[in-house]
Amino acid sequence: MLNSLSFSGLTTGQRGVHLRLIETTDLHLHLLPYDYYADRPSAGIGLASAARLIDVARAEAPNTLLFDNGDFLQGTPMGDYVAHERGLRRGDLHPVMAAMNALDYDAITLGNHEFNYGLDFLMTTLEGAAFPVVSANLSTRLGAGPRADRTLVKPYVILDRMVTDEMGFAHPIRIGVIGFAPPQVIDWDNHALDGRLQARDIVQSARAWVPEMREAGAELIVALAHTGIGSARYAEGMENAAVPLARTPGIDALLTGHTHLIFPSPMFSSMPDVDIATGTIGGKPAVMGGCWGAHVGLIDMLLMREGGEWQVLGTRSEVRALPSDGLKSDRRIADAVAGLHADTLAAIRRPVGQSREALHSYFSHLGVTGSLQVVAEAQRDYVRQRLADPELAELPILSAVAPFKSGGRGGPAGYTDVLEGPVALRHIADLYPFPNAIAALCLTGAEVVEWLERSAAAFNRVRPGSQGTPLRNPEVPGYNFEVIDPLDVVYDLSQPSRYDHAGGLADPRAHRVVSVMLEGRPLDPEGRYILCTNSYRAGGAGRFAGAQARNLVLSDERVTRDILRQYVTRHGALVRGGQGSFRFKAMPGTTVIFETGPGAGAHLDEIAGFHPEARGLTRAGFLRLKLDLSDGA
Repeated sequence: MLNSLSFSGLTTGQRGVHLRLIETTDLHLHLLPYDYYADRPSAGIGLASAARLIDVARAEAPNTLLFDNGDFLQGTPMGDYVAHERGLRRGDLHPVMAAMNALDYDAITLGNHEFNYGLDFLMTTLEGAAFPVVSANLSTRLGAGPRADRTLVKPYVILDRMVTDEMGFAHPIRIGVIGFAPPQVIDWDNHALDGRLQARDIVQSARAWVPEMREAGAELIVALAHTGIGSARYAEGMENAAVPLARTPGIDALLTGHTHLIFPSPMFSSMPDVDIATGTIGGKPAVMGGCWGAHVGLIDMLLMREGGEWQVLGTRSEVRALPSDGLKSDRRIADAVAGLHADTLAAIRRPVGQSREALHSYFSHLGVTGSLQVVAEAQRDYVRQRLADPELAELPILSAVAPFKSGGRGGPAGYTDVLEGPVALRHIADLYPFPNAIAALCLTGAEVVEWLERSAAAFNRVRPGSQGTPLRNPEVPGYNFEVIDPLDVVYDLSQPSRYDHAGGLADPRAHRVVSVMLEGRPLDPEGRYILCTNSYRAGGAGRFAGAQARNLVLSDERVTRDILRQYVTRHGALVRGGQGSFRFKAMPGTTVIFETGPGAGAHLDEIAGFHPEARGLTRAGFLRLKLDLSDGA
């Protein structure tokens, strides 16, 4: 594609322009190749390393633009340290802005996690940007239509650039850049955004703004879309709207993200309107560059100016990965954040208490839930003290927690692992890595059971007597598998899942939850219960039953991780609450395959009831275990 002579559309005398779009996405403040939870260097991640890939990509092409596709602000203890301890005053330069300025980004858009620390913190951060920030569907006030909205930042920008053709001649071009975020952001961070931010549908916003961009002189339009590649069928309010968005007339190229996946890749081979061979969605060149700075996405475009207009003659999409042993950090970024890195290390190493036992998430999907119970108890204690309504205060308090770090896209090192002994701030962040705010719902027992049924989608269906079925459904991330403490739950995995991986009702007749006990008694379907959760879940994320505004009885700005830290400080230790958990209904003669982190090998005695047999490591580095379900452990 890079050789313009290979295109039959070019005739003698015509000169092609090679334009390369470079994307980073979902950095989640991974600026350096360092794992703050494990407190050790981590090769293969970080913008400081990805900068080397960016430099190479720029050197290979005569005309380049560098964009970030959102979710850059939150995700590591460094981000939490800046937001919650050091603070960010007017005039301060946030480290991510310092890093992006050093790399000379051309424009960026906003993702959903930009709002985790509140709107004021975000806007102060953006003041340090030396490049345009665009987002067309997020507004502080809605008008009669998208173009009448008061958008939070500019909906789009037009970049006036000079590009050189293959003969070295320069040409002016006006490139329009527009941004989009999942409209669900106002629900996920409702505690901080209620009444201050409004969101419109992505596709409807594009249909309104793109024509204006053309009217304003944009000759090529690039969409920075912090949205995943989902259904080809449009539905208003779609979270993952890349396919219908790509079909919007006037958009020439699409940078996607949000789901931390790679495009083009075989994962998307069977999706309608998605072509992994050509790297296109809806016929438009597209890319998705993974997450954490581990990858860089590229779109190469061959352009030709004819009749006063630019024509796209060919495209190619590619994702480049950092080598597993990493690359040397770019000094521009490393130097810019060196002081803050040292401060973050000092903060995460401060002792706050003790752990009387090893707590990990290697077997959270097998009912070993100690690492979740300590969080559940801290949530329950906080909510119990703040239920002002006497009637609500008399209700049983349940606490839902998900194993956020349980492999999957986090890789074989993506597990909670807290050793017995001193507990530092980094261990608190390891137990609860997201800055979600606390929330509580009042649900019926029937709704609690449906909540558990939704969680049960995390498992594949297992036929009785079968051998070697993978236990986990890879489409359900760990954060959508909820354990509710102190309930004792029994799942029947021989039944089909009642809900699909996205939370849609898949089989109304299916019921995997066969028993739910609270303190030795069956849960009352008609009874009322307080369920401690977080703002993300209470806002509807994951589509769990009962997660609706009408059921919300507590919405607090306090971050769950801070609640856990203060709870540990007060008690001097990580304290487990109720001893409820879950198990599987016995299936004699049935085995499954379970993949977990290699560190799980030191804790196999905790799942002795499954008679685990180690089957080596997968190519990705996960430990494969053969488990026997005969005893229903």
